[in-house]
Amino acid sequence: MSGKTTREQIVTAADELFYHRGFEQTSFASIAEVVHLSRGNFYHHFKAKDDLLDAVIVARLADTRAMLERWESEATDPAGRIRTFIDILLVNRVDIQTYGCPVGTLTSELAKLDHTALHAASGLFTLFRDWLSEQFTQLGHGDDADDLAMHLLAASQGVATLANAFHDERFICREVERLHDWLDTHVDNSRK
Repeated sequence: MSGKTTREQIVTAADELFYHRGFEQTSFASIAEVVHLSRGNFYHHFKAKDDLLDAVIVARLADTRAMLERWESEATDPAGRIRTFIDILLVNRVDIQTYGCPVGTLTSELAKLDHTALHAASGLFTLFRDWLSEQFTQLGHGDDADDLAMHLLAASQGVATLANAFHDERFICREVERLHDWLDTHVDNSRK
């Protein structure tokens, strides 16, 4: 974590622990231990766990925006960019099998807690939804672009949830292939 400010180190550690253990199960003490801070120094940066959660969500939003911008510059066409989204299931398959989707697990936990940060955390899904919708619009699916985006988000969340439940890498690979085939039908239909 070198090169980061102490606050950034705390947010990074909290983000990882929230993902691996859950928000409710992660204590200030466990985060302070990872960052090698005394509790007094820790409280200098964050007075309440909800403040830290807000910082984690802001960091995740920034990281997601940066990732989407990178995908925009790396793939030359919308179908390629959508494939990159689908392939994130493969790229992150080890973590997904162990912990589930970082966005899905956080929003599910916050929903169960009826936490005030749920709306902000759901903004991560909104970023993906809007971005995917734009890609489908560019493919010529303007009228149903949002429906296609939501379908793909739902499918990816289903794959992540079941891969986590069954710890089945072959399942992830099969479903990614099926999502690519599904996308191919929508790319072919847009050319007609």
